[in-house]
Amino acid sequence: MQLQVARIGKPHGIRGEVTVQVLTDAPADRFVPGTEFVVEPASAGPLTVESARWNKDILLLAFEQIETRNQAETLRGAKLFIETEELDEDDDEGWYEHELVGLEARVGSQVVGKVAALHTLPVQDLLVIEDADGKEILIPFVEQIVPEVNVAGGYILLTPPDGLFEINADDTAPGEAEGNA
Repeated sequence: MQLQVARIGKPHGIRGEVTVQVLTDAPADRFVPGTEFVVEPASAGPLTVESARWNKDILLLAFEQIETRNQAETLRGAKLFIETEELDEDDDEGWYEHELVGLEARVGSQVVGKVAALHTLPVQDLLVIEDADGKEILIPFVEQIVPEVNVAGGYILLTPPDGLFEINADDTAPGEAEGNA
């Protein structure tokens, strides 16, 4: 099984280093010299970590196969995956995106959509729920709003505050007012 751990950003410097968006909660374990990543698109890889260092809160990686800034530029947007035999089932602290995508989103017994994606952000994660009309709704992935994730049952339970599903909906066209005939 492949697990995405990062997405490559822009080059850094002239020696082929790149910035990466970290998508794992264990970067110290994942980005050690000698680690080989499966890359998407496949034409850009595989890549082997030569060095990893932090510049403030941005991870910089150098790969054995990349020596120049021009080579690094060709990697922009590439996804880095590791091969894993099995996931750590003892981890009750979180879920991987592939476990959540496709789950029904329910408020009580009513299905309000399906999980389309998980956006991992520095402060808190956001679930992207796609409703029946194809509209995307961003839901803070916090216990107060998502008290239950039942991967085996195929659903997540939501307890959204009033208006969360309507906050981005604008059914009134500009210039329309209630009561105009």
